[in-house]
Amino acid sequence: MRVAVVWNSDHMGVINRFGQPNLEGASRETVNGVVAALHERGHEALLCEGDKGLLTALERFMPPDPQARPSGMVFNMAYGIQGECRYTHVPAMLELAGVPYTGSSPLGHGLALDKVITKRLIRDGGVPTPKFRVMRRGTEGTGDLRFPVVVKPRHESTSFGLQLVHEPAHLRQAVELIVTQYAQDALVEEYIEGREITVALLGNGELEVLPLVEQDFGDRETRLMDWDAKFVAAVAVPKICPAQIESGLETMLRDISVATFRACLCRDYARVDLRIDGSGQPFVLEINSMASLDKRDSYVLAAMTAGHSFPILVDRILDVAHIRYFGTASPRPNTRRNTDGCLLLD
Repeated sequence: MRVAVVWNSDHMGVINRFGQPNLEGASRETVNGVVAALHERGHEALLCEGDKGLLTALERFMPPDPQARPSGMVFNMAYGIQGECRYTHVPAMLELAGVPYTGSSPLGHGLALDKVITKRLIRDGGVPTPKFRVMRRGTEGTGDLRFPVVVKPRHESTSFGLQLVHEPAHLRQAVELIVTQYAQDALVEEYIEGREITVALLGNGELEVLPLVEQDFGDRETRLMDWDAKFVAAVAVPKICPAQIESGLETMLRDISVATFRACLCRDYARVDLRIDGSGQPFVLEINSMASLDKRDSYVLAAMTAGHSFPILVDRILDVAHIRYFGTASPRPNTRRNTDGCLLLD
């Protein structure tokens, strides 16, 4: 099958450089790994930029079928270039052009990328999430929020701008930093002292919940997944998979993660981040509608613990999207399956 892997590396493919720039992106190593995995699984893969030239490139690579059936799919890894709701930009272009793709719709990405909307949706559905306020000045009333609090941009991911504030006197400065640096509201939520778990989800109808991953803070004084804890090798937090959690709590974590996926209208795959307080009460922090496929990150670790090699994981994501559109797994030239349904390459 023809599969175009779409990402953003060159941010100059726009008419104007205007609006809030995107700070997030998949690494070339990760994207090349996905392309290699698709090739290994028998697909014809092409790497494309998710910019103003995308539709022209796709029309050349997967020209319209005479019978009006799409001749390929997009494996979407594009986080966007600039502006608001940037995850939605490439999916919206593909919807317009009639090109099927992996991952959430523009609506699903928009809901998940807005942390405040996510929290309101899941709270209305009975899913526990830390108490919060939305602020633009830092002088607004905090109501019944208990300190310390976590302050972060409303629309960013990857822990950009994440701060832990212990006293009300320091809240204003933290909020002003978010508003000034990221040009958006600040989400202020109660800090949950305890364990941090990520739950990787795969599928649509009957979701596969992959083995849970715990961020192992050990005896660290600051138990928070900020930028350094995620990306600075010298202080990066190790991961434990499968997380050692008693069965009743694990079932609860799985159930509320699936409920979060459903509430935010996600599709195909996503990752839910949670905290568990000292009494064993879980709280959903957020959902990532386009979980990182870096081989060192939690989603891939969970899949590999479940027995999926990286090429099989990439193929599974493609398949669940293809089934969502067409009711069958994605076709492959020169391939066949054994009696257990496993792919064999001729």
